[in-house]
Amino acid sequence: MVPVGRLTIVRTFAKSELIRAMSFVAIPGLIGPMLGPVTGGLIVGYLHWRMIFFVNLPIGLAGLYMVYRHLPDYREKKTNPLDVIGLILFGSGVALLSYVLEVFGEHALSTTEILGLLAISIALLCGYGIHGANTRFPLLRLTLFRIRTFRAAVIGSFVTRIGIGGIPFLFPLLYQVGLGFTPIQSGLLMMPQALAAISLKIAMPRILRLFGYRTVLISNTLIIGVMILLFTTIKAGTPVWLIVLQVFGYGFFTSLQYTSMNTLVYADVSEAESSGASSIASTAQQMSMSFGVATASLMTALFIPDRFRSDAPQMIHGIHHAFVFMGGLTILSALVFSELRSGDGGAVSNTKVIE
Repeated sequence: MVPVGRLTIVRTFAKSELIRAMSFVAIPGLIGPMLGPVTGGLIVGYLHWRMIFFVNLPIGLAGLYMVYRHLPDYREKKTNPLDVIGLILFGSGVALLSYVLEVFGEHALSTTEILGLLAISIALLCGYGIHGANTRFPLLRLTLFRIRTFRAAVIGSFVTRIGIGGIPFLFPLLYQVGLGFTPIQSGLLMMPQALAAISLKIAMPRILRLFGYRTVLISNTLIIGVMILLFTTIKAGTPVWLIVLQVFGYGFFTSLQYTSMNTLVYADVSEAESSGASSIASTAQQMSMSFGVATASLMTALFIPDRFRSDAPQMIHGIHHAFVFMGGLTILSALVFSELRSGDGGAVSNTKVIE
């Protein structure tokens, strides 16, 4: 659904209006992350945890009605045949790799079994790379990576989101297991991040127009990495207002990062290539979010070996180490964006570069 929705925006608006359009469309999407943790906390606190899975039903039905009523019926004049072999190779390779990362910190499988599964997943993905380069209509058109802005946006987004993607996993652990907050309190402490993200959307086009993609993405990635490192200062006795301030600032800069990366993907991509670009970008985004949670879980397991018997200070200490790793990984991802040039993305941001 993500690539289809994003492709709809790309085909409806001109590139010069893309940042403003995506920023506006993202605001309703941010209400979910803001209300979701609170709703989940209320359900866990007063109902049964299984009720969480029924929340999506009325929302999904409302979405179906809105799409049927208002979305234009965009269709390609000619569609290419489905790359079944590519779907099997890439889909199974990614699924297996995600599974390996998920169980890496557990003891259900031996080291030999995990390495064997990892080797199979890498072989499947390499097989898709060979297949995709030699088929006329590949599932994911890897030749798009020859475009510098697309390459930097997708690869940079992938690495950055691994660092950022693990934070929603670590926050509830820190709040509930480490600091002893209730699920409802933990959910409320997640709201400042979404509020900050919504508040920034109005200023997003102006920021990118003034500074350009290269400056924004490099500096903003470094800022986010440092802010993740600063989460190690949160411990028992830390004032709630200080936690809220840190989370609010973090939400502000991550919102800028997401919109910048998402719109840069289409800066130099033609309309005919926009569908393939959206598929690759969305696939990388979903993979990186999954890998981010898996990486955070792995780091937590490494730094808290006996998490079932550890007390609150030991849990906080281990989570802090995980923050250090995720923050360092985010800082390193800024190197990917150094490939960009000062005028890159100008078709989207309307940046006027003075030579």
